[in-house]
Amino acid sequence: MAGTATEVYVEVGRKRTFAGAVAWPGWSRSGRDETAALHALIAHAARYGRVLRGKRLGFRAPKDVGDVVVVERLEGDATTDFGAPSTMPAEDGAPLDETGARRARTILHACWGAFDSAVADARGRELRTGPRGGGRSLEAIVGHVAGADAAYLRALARRHRDDEAAEPATRLSAARAAIDDALDAALRGEIPDRGPRGGRVWAPRFFVRRVAWHVLDHAWEIEDRLG
Repeated sequence: MAGTATEVYVEVGRKRTFAGAVAWPGWSRSGRDETAALHALIAHAARYGRVLRGKRLGFRAPKDVGDVVVVERLEGDATTDFGAPSTMPAEDGAPLDETGARRARTILHACWGAFDSAVADARGRELRTGPRGGGRSLEAIVGHVAGADAAYLRALARRHRDDEAAEPATRLSAARAAIDDALDAALRGEIPDRGPRGGRVWAPRFFVRRVAWHVLDHAWEIEDRLG
């Protein structure tokens, strides 16, 4: 099993638990406890595989929870309970070399592509709302993702001006270009351990993991609200 199972880390909060695939940034799902989170992760395995289709990264979707092994359990925090993966698995502390950077960028760009495809498919169509009428509009989702990407860049001690008055698609494109620049800087060893005010910055691998999860989460939200 150890040679074929998908390695997963689990982030346990007080109200919510995330399960994330160690080697596959963006593939992370949550539940009320570890069992629910693992089942949610498996339920999205084939969906994640479609995101990476044609990338030749060797992704194989596990069929059930018996095909995964939990290699690390982490203590979550308020962000975990709010609904976002927040703590860094040990694997993400490894330095980012050229091979790792190329792979990370390929996965991140694939997640961006999945989001763009979902947005394009939703143009001119109505997104279902929740039972109480909740749910962002399509343009609001795009703007939210652009704003989040800009905020994430600060976690790498990178400056990026997010022009909130611009069109959401323009903001998104600018943030992505800045992210690619940040990954180039990380590969050159230019990302400091501490920010300008002394706060600890994210490891580049965790940065990719978080950005990929967020954009893919909203890509799937759009798809589900069209379904």
